[in-house]
Amino acid sequence: MCRVLGVSTSGYYAWRNRVPSNRARENAALLEQIAMIHAWSRGTYGSPRIHAQLKEDGVKVGRKRVARLMRVAELQGVSRRRRRGTTKRNPNAQPAADLVDREFTSAAPDELWVADITYIPTGAGFLYLAVVVDVFSRRVIGWAMAEQLRTKLVLDALEMAIWQRRPKGVIHHSDHGAQYTAIEFGRRCREAGVRPSMGSVGDCFDNALCESFFATLECELLDRHVFHTRAEARMAVFDFIEGWYNLHRLHSSLGYDMPSRYEKRYDAQTEAQRKEESIRPEGWCETADWHIEPAPTRTPQMSSATLSAKTG
Repeated sequence: MCRVLGVSTSGYYAWRNRVPSNRARENAALLEQIAMIHAWSRGTYGSPRIHAQLKEDGVKVGRKRVARLMRVAELQGVSRRRRRGTTKRNPNAQPAADLVDREFTSAAPDELWVADITYIPTGAGFLYLAVVVDVFSRRVIGWAMAEQLRTKLVLDALEMAIWQRRPKGVIHHSDHGAQYTAIEFGRRCREAGVRPSMGSVGDCFDNALCESFFATLECELLDRHVFHTRAEARMAVFDFIEGWYNLHRLHSSLGYDMPSRYEKRYDAQTEAQRKEESIRPEGWCETADWHIEPAPTRTPQMSSATLSAKTG
């Protein structure tokens, strides 16, 4: 064999008995960590999120190196597909004005919510899912599932969001679906102090943030499983929203943070600032031993990232 390959016998045995290099051993250890994170993410993370998780775990490594090792190990994340709409507009209904105008940004929780409906195919027929998402943290704060596409579906999702957050003057943005323009839905919004908002007709970009969540749900869960019954689908969606998405999934629009932790950091920052202001004498200047007239102050706010065309 050495003669055919044109190598010396001593060179062949030296290659065969050589121990792995330091780089090879580091790659093997790193690949083991990558595989563990990929499995923990339910097989959904690609190299950007795995790199972000490694960085959070204190591992200093380049993103391109992570991507290269994933290619070698044939590990890959999931990609999105275009979803079909479920919106059916009532031509006789009076829609609410558009209070958002595609500005999906919020400086604090419970300033702007977005809502929408999707369907989940099962062996027993469709299961419909309505959600309410807080734009600030991208957290799903209200959701409901039903076998029929009726107004009660979106009312149940809204009720969960109201019960969890107790908002004051929050904007609830949706499409022109008949469920959202129904009299019962508008009445409940007025009772709870929720301000309805609706985008234009037939334009997915007017509710792009909620569309983005459904795209994530579909590519990371629905496209990878076959549900024989509606009960199976209910359990899987519940586990995805409450057991994974809200608590653990890294969100690119939040700087690769988790929705729940993003909110906790905002609350901690706000509370710390409140305590600092409560013990500071009014009109006191910290840099000199004299007083000034107090100027109007604004509560420091933690800005959420603007929705982009990137996945996440």
